[in-house]
Amino acid sequence: MSILIFIIGLLFGSFFLVVGTRLPQKEDIIFSRSHCDECHHPLKWYNLIPLFSYIFQKGKCSYCHKKINILNFIVELATGILFLAGYLLYGLSYEFYLYLIVISLMLVIFISDFLYMIILDSALVVASILIIILKFIYLGYISTFMSIFYGIILFLIMYFVQYLGTKIFKKEALGGGDVKLAFVIGLVLDLNLGLIALLLSTFLALPYSIASLYLTKNHEVPYGPFLVGALTIVYLFMDKFSALLTFIFG
Repeated sequence: MSILIFIIGLLFGSFFLVVGTRLPQKEDIIFSRSHCDECHHPLKWYNLIPLFSYIFQKGKCSYCHKKINILNFIVELATGILFLAGYLLYGLSYEFYLYLIVISLMLVIFISDFLYMIILDSALVVASILIIILKFIYLGYISTFMSIFYGIILFLIMYFVQYLGTKIFKKEALGGGDVKLAFVIGLVLDLNLGLIALLLSTFLALPYSIASLYLTKNHEVPYGPFLVGALTIVYLFMDKFSALLTFIFG
């Protein structure tokens, strides 16, 4: 089962790369064939085997012999490891399935936001629908309704932060995708843990923001990866954060 989960992770990692790199550029991912990013030559099935194709082709395209982005290999391997780690941690359970959705969303947002400064609405919608269905099946309609309510509250909080930041700095302080992502955070976590995730994301983004201030010209920071990264951290250590809240507030 562990080997199967790892292989499934590799396959999904390859798919997440396609979603995260092609949809921001308005490319079709359903009917168009996979192709080399340099020469655009259609790829055969044996060029698309996760990890192994990259290794056997020595990191180069079989047709134009130009280097394949190492990101392909890294994302496929990371997804396989993360899927396997979730299975070893949770087993086949509600927590594991929710973990897979969170990790999948994290990977897609990391790719699209860091490369193109875009958080895909389609990824947020699919993740939200899957989470709602999963919660309804395992936790019932009352818990699902409350999760949706928490998501709306966090969405409104982030929308207010966006509005306030835009007024103060006279330019868009947060992207629309960041605000929508707050809904997913509330959907996965409760309100208190969701607020902790929002707070944690600012600390995660701080070093990158400082570096961006000195090293880049536009000073734009892709905030989505830090938001979904904070969501993942809080979800993985939910009991620890809950204990911290109990200790602080009683």
